[in-house]
Amino acid sequence: MPKRTRFTIWRPLATAATAALLAAFLTPSAAQGAPRESRPVYSYENAIRESVWVDTGLDGDGDGRTDRVAVDIVRPREPAAQGRRIPVIMDASPYYSCCGRGNESQTKTYDAAGHVVQMPLFYDNYFVPRGYAFVGVDLAGTNRSDGCVDVGGRSDVQSAKAVVDWLNGRAKGYTTRTGASTAKATWTDGSTGMIGKSWDGTIANGVAATGVKGLKTIVPISAISSWYDYYFAKGAPLYDSGPDWLADYVDSPDARARCAAVQRKLVEGAPRTGDWTPQWTERDYVKDAAEVRASVFLVHGMQDLNVRTKHLGQWWNALAKNGVERKIWLSQTGHVDPFDFRRTEWVDTLHRWFDHELLGYDNGIDREPMADIERHPDQWTTSGVWPPRDTATTTLRPGRGTTAGVGTLGLRAGKGTETFTDDPKLSETDWAAHIDESTPGKVGFLTAPLSRDLRVSGSSTVTVTVTPTTPTAHLSAVLVDLGPDTIRDYTDSGEGITTLTDRTCWGASTTGDSACFRATGAKKTDVGSTVFSRGWADLGNHASDRKGVPLTPGRAYTITLDLAATDHVVPKGHRLALIVAGTDRDLIDPPADTPTLTVDLSRTSVRVPLVGGAAAFDRAASGSPAAPPGSATRDGVRTPHTVHRVPGDVR
Repeated sequence: MPKRTRFTIWRPLATAATAALLAAFLTPSAAQGAPRESRPVYSYENAIRESVWVDTGLDGDGDGRTDRVAVDIVRPREPAAQGRRIPVIMDASPYYSCCGRGNESQTKTYDAAGHVVQMPLFYDNYFVPRGYAFVGVDLAGTNRSDGCVDVGGRSDVQSAKAVVDWLNGRAKGYTTRTGASTAKATWTDGSTGMIGKSWDGTIANGVAATGVKGLKTIVPISAISSWYDYYFAKGAPLYDSGPDWLADYVDSPDARARCAAVQRKLVEGAPRTGDWTPQWTERDYVKDAAEVRASVFLVHGMQDLNVRTKHLGQWWNALAKNGVERKIWLSQTGHVDPFDFRRTEWVDTLHRWFDHELLGYDNGIDREPMADIERHPDQWTTSGVWPPRDTATTTLRPGRGTTAGVGTLGLRAGKGTETFTDDPKLSETDWAAHIDESTPGKVGFLTAPLSRDLRVSGSSTVTVTVTPTTPTAHLSAVLVDLGPDTIRDYTDSGEGITTLTDRTCWGASTTGDSACFRATGAKKTDVGSTVFSRGWADLGNHASDRKGVPLTPGRAYTITLDLAATDHVVPKGHRLALIVAGTDRDLIDPPADTPTLTVDLSRTSVRVPLVGGAAAFDRAASGSPAAPPGSATRDGVRTPHTVHRVPGDVR
C-alpha cells in the first residue's frame, strides 16, 4: 500500500456554511460569531432511545450466521426533526452487563421494550443535550450481542469498527437481533469519537489502527496497545492466567455455552512460556499505527500496575512517528478514570476536545499545551510538547561502592561485579526500602543527592549482562526517587483515590439515569522513596524478544529490559537510583528455579530520557546540597495486593 501523506496539523475549521448551521446550537449572543462551544439546548428526557444490531460480517461462534452486535443509542430528538445530522460519541465495552462501568460499577438497564434506560457513566447525560448522540456497543459475546469474546482480536475490534461503518452507511444494521428489518443511521453525519477506559479504550486503539473512515478521534484511558505486553514482559509472565480466563470473565451465559472453540484457541495461542505467537501479532495495534487517521487524546496513570505504562509509551511513540495529532494527561494514580481524579477539569477538557474534533469548533484546545502532568496529588503542570523538545536519552552506568550490592550511578562506566539471589517473597517496595543496605535479594546503584531537580520524561531501557546459576531466571529493573514525598497511594484498593458520600452532577438526569456521581478525593500517603518506572524480562529471551531458550548456568547473557514510560521529577536533595533484582512479587511470576545472578557492571547501563540530557544530569549529580538520608529503612507504599487483574473498573 502506498504511504499516505500524514497530517501533522489540526484539521481546518468547519466551512462557513457548516459554521452557520452549527450556530443553531448556541445562544443568540454566541451565534453572532463562529461557534466555540456546544450548549445544552436539547431535551435529555425526550431523547430518542433505540437499539440496533449491526452485522459484523464474522461468524465467531460458528452457528452458521454472521454475528450481530447490540448497539444502544441515546440521541436528541430535535436535530432529526429539523433535518440536521449530528456526530457520535461511542464507548464499545465488554462490561455493560457482567461487571459495570465507572467507579460505581454501573450497568446498562432496559425498559420493557428493550430500550436502554440507564447508560453507564456521564457521557450521555452531558453530551446528548449538547447535540451529540451517545452509542454504547456490547462487544461480541457480551450482554445482548452474538459471537464470542476474543480478547482484543479480530472479533473485538470488528464489533466496534462495524458500528462506525454502519454510522457511515457501509454496514447493515437491524432492528432486532435475529429479524430482517433493517435500520439506517440517517440521523448522523458519521463523525465518530470513541472513548473508554481500559478494555474499552483498548478497542478504541484497535479500531483506530484499522484506519476506518469516519472515526475522527479516540480518547483511550489506561488502554492496552499490544495484548502480549498485558500478559508478558519479554517472556516473563505477568499474571497467573491468560486471555481465556478474561474471556470467560466477561462472556454472556449464551456465549459461554457456544464459544468453547474460541476459548481453546485463546489457550493455545498464549503459551505460558511467553513465546510470541500469531495470536499476539493479531492483537498488536502498535504495528499498525501508520494506519491511524483519528486524533488521539491519551490518558494514563503513571502508577498503573494493571495496564502498565509501557502500553502508553510505545503507542505514543508510534503515533508521533506517524504524525498523528495527539494530546496526553498523565496522573499519579493507578488504574483510575480522570472523572475520578480531576473531575471538573476533565469534563471541561473532554467537552472542548469533542467540540473541536467532531464539530470543528475553533475553541483553542489545539493551541494549548500538549501534556498535563500531575506532580503531586491534585497539583498539575503542563508541557508544550511531550516529551519536551530538549529531552535526550542519556546513558547512566552503575559502579561499585564501598558496600557490597550498594553502588554508584553516573556517566562513567563501572568495573567489577555484583551478585544477588532471586527472592520471590520480595517486591520493588522491599528493595527500595533497603537500598542503602547490603541485602541478598537485589543490587542497587545511587547518585549523590542532587543539587537541582532532574526530570525523566519518556521511556527508559536497562541493558544488563548477568551470569545465572540455573537454567531459568527472571529479571526486574526499577528506577527509584530516594527522598521523602507525599504521593497518591496507588497500591491502595482505590489506586490513589477515595470515594466520598456526596455527589456532583454532570448533565441532565431522568428517573432511570442520574447524572450525579459520588465525589472522590486524593488518597495520599507519605513515603521515603518512590518507584517511578519498572520493567521485567525472562533472561531466556536474551537473543529474541519473541522466543525464550534454556540458559546455560555459568554463562554470561546480555538482555535489555523495557521500562515503563513516565514523567517524573527527582527533586533537589533526593537521589536517583537503579535497582536490579529477580522476581518482583505480585508483578511477575517467579521462574522455575531460584537463581543467583552475577551482574557485570562494565556491560550494564540504563538509558534514561532526561530533560536537558547528559549536561542536566552532570549539573544535578555533581553537587551535594545535603547529607544523604541515613541507611535506616524508608517506608514506601505497600506491596501491590495479589488479585486477578482485569483491564476494567473492577478492583
